Amino acid sequence: MTERMLMLLIAGRSSEQGTSLNKGKLKPEYQRVTSTAEMNEQDMARLDLKDGDRIRLSNGVGETTVTCTPRKITDLPSGIIFMPYGPSSSELMESDTAGSGMPISKNLTVTVEKVSG
Repeated sequence: MTERMLMLLIAGRSSEQGTSLNKGKLKPEYQRVTSTAEMNEQDMARLDLKDGDRIRLSNGVGETTVTCTPRKITDLPSGIIFMPYGPSSSELMESDTAGSGMPISKNLTVTVEKVSG
């Protein structure tokens, strides 16, 4: 049975995302950056995940499969996932922007599970 964990996803800007965006959204560097989720290393251990493993993130809006990479607990608290804005994080966001032009991208509750194979 695959372990699952409810976590909070925070999508945001990162410097690496910004520099790769300047090269183009269709370039491999941008695709890699925006499809990598950063997770607390202890949460990764609980889910039996290693750096580079694939995970599925899902909620009531949609789902996406991305790569995960560890962060120290001092850098990212347990229960939080950070992922740069991009196609993958957008799959989990509502389309309603409440007039701001930007969908809600903070504190999205997602189910996290390891993708086998």
